Amino acid sequence: MSAERKMANLVEATTQQQFEDFLAKAGKCLTVVHFQAAWAPQCGQMNEVMAELAKENAHTTFVKLEAEAVPELSDKYEISSVPTFLFFKEGEKVDRLDGAHAPELTKMVQRLAVNKSPAGAAEGSGADLNQRLKKLINAAPCMLFMKGSPQEPRCGFSRQIVALLKEHNIQFSSFDILSDEEVRQGLKTYSNWPTYPQLYVNGELVGGLDIVKELAESGELENTCPKAVTLEHRLKTIINQGPVMLFMKGNKEAARCGFSRQILEILNGTGVDYDTFDILQDEEVRQGLKTYSNWPTYPQLYVKGELIGGLDIVKELKESGELVSVLKGES
Repeated sequence: MSAERKMANLVEATTQQQFEDFLAKAGKCLTVVHFQAAWAPQCGQMNEVMAELAKENAHTTFVKLEAEAVPELSDKYEISSVPTFLFFKEGEKVDRLDGAHAPELTKMVQRLAVNKSPAGAAEGSGADLNQRLKKLINAAPCMLFMKGSPQEPRCGFSRQIVALLKEHNIQFSSFDILSDEEVRQGLKTYSNWPTYPQLYVNGELVGGLDIVKELAESGELENTCPKAVTLEHRLKTIINQGPVMLFMKGNKEAARCGFSRQILEILNGTGVDYDTFDILQDEEVRQGLKTYSNWPTYPQLYVKGELIGGLDIVKELKESGELVSVLKGES
């Protein structure tokens, strides 16, 4: 847990005053407050998810709060069970999530996070923004910049283009422009295209909804997105590269996060051979596998092409004595 504590945006509040100070300090940026209980194992699991999200959302503050220790706050916000997550901006509650739902928590953080420079920091120059846009556009062979997410489009045009891409079995990644005003405005200039959604293939702008409709009607859409169709096939191939596959940050020789380091230690102690894939080296796999497996965090362990789970599940299997037989595909 020491790795978690070192993160400046993953903090613990033990009093109402601390809680209010964290909200005030965050300002316009998103604050996620986890009302938790030490006796509830699902809270510990969600804290691991929060730690992972904290790494990927540097301008969002994640606060852990023992619900029973601050009863006045629990009463004020009607906390009746744990875990419960409240989302704040400018000191006001903007959303709520009850229960241990890791995919939903990830989705809500992505939707609500505002990725702006912190107060007092110099705004990024145009060159920096263009570099960032270029990186986003090339994050996957087929990238859709839309309002909302494919699961929850936030405008009719975005809903239509997602339906078209899915209908034609196009595998694509997406970016919610409502979550980042800098990208939303900057991309219009960068692409010289004033509206959303915008579809990019291999770093090149294809166009908006009308053009995608025309490509679909003419039968050219599949040819326009050749590499994109193969992501699911690519993921299946990598997952089945070996009988035991670990998707992690780093590799066997050098883990790049505490959770990956812990899972390596456990696997090394089993004597069972396994292969690894470094998700930090491939953004398309890193994002695509989260959707494919419906599992929002890393590491992820697969045996014979089937997802076993993350660090918590591997720890449980070790403690119950089942891990070796699971790794050998015997159960």
